[in-house]
Amino acid sequence: MESEHITADCIEATEFPDLVSQYRVHAVPKTVINADQSLEGSLPESYFLDTIMGAVQPPDVGAKA
Repeated sequence: MESEHITADCIEATEFPDLVSQYRVHAVPKTVINADQSLEGSLPESYFLDTIMGAVQPPDVGAKA
């Protein structure tokens, strides 16, 4: 999946211990989505994509809490 609205950076954990601490990295790879959600470890592609899509889609306007 590709989009001009998505950017990604790859960070070497051993070179940036401050980011490891900030994002509480305990396993690699760790994917952080919009700084508030994350995934750790090697995951099946379908789970990875479902989680990312769920994190970036706006909540249903008509949904009840």
